[in-house]
Amino acid sequence: MKTKATMLIMGIFLLIGSYRASAQGMPVYDNTNFISLAKQLIESAKQTSQLLKTVQFLKQQKENIEKVNAVIKQLKAVRQLTQNHEKLYNRIHQDVRSLLNSPYIRPDEFDRISGSFDAMIDLSLKDLEFIDQILSSDLLRMTDTERATLLLEKTKQSDLLLYQVEQQIQRYRDIISFRQMQEQLNTRSSGW
Repeated sequence: MKTKATMLIMGIFLLIGSYRASAQGMPVYDNTNFISLAKQLIESAKQTSQLLKTVQFLKQQKENIEKVNAVIKQLKAVRQLTQNHEKLYNRIHQDVRSLLNSPYIRPDEFDRISGSFDAMIDLSLKDLEFIDQILSSDLLRMTDTERATLLLEKTKQSDLLLYQVEQQIQRYRDIISFRQMQEQLNTRSSGW
């Protein structure tokens, strides 16, 4: 009976022992793999920080390019404005002088013609002074985009003013040619 009892106890221990033997146990780490994993994580962190720096640098460069682009637009608008005002001045200076020197313009029309073209030149000069104030002082506290928009608007206005001057000069030339034709008809001799 003693042998049976010991066998029974040993059987129980074996059952309990085999039950524990089916457990996973302690994990085994390979130190070389763990070290290479840590190195890879460190290298990945370095690359990520470098990418973040690159993204920040590219954002700054994009902002710089946008600023330069806005300045270039402003310069183009200013150049167009100056060219328009130069054309306006030359056109009025040359063509109005030839209109006023015409014998077909009456003395009462002389003051009206010169006054209307003087008003156009004054308006043009006021626009140039306003543009100078916008570009040289920061009193209006405008952004580059607002400044460029205003310059483009002034450019369109100067184009319109130039067109109006050309139309008015053409109208006076038509009046002069009509008066020439009228004089020729009145002074011709009737050959009947």
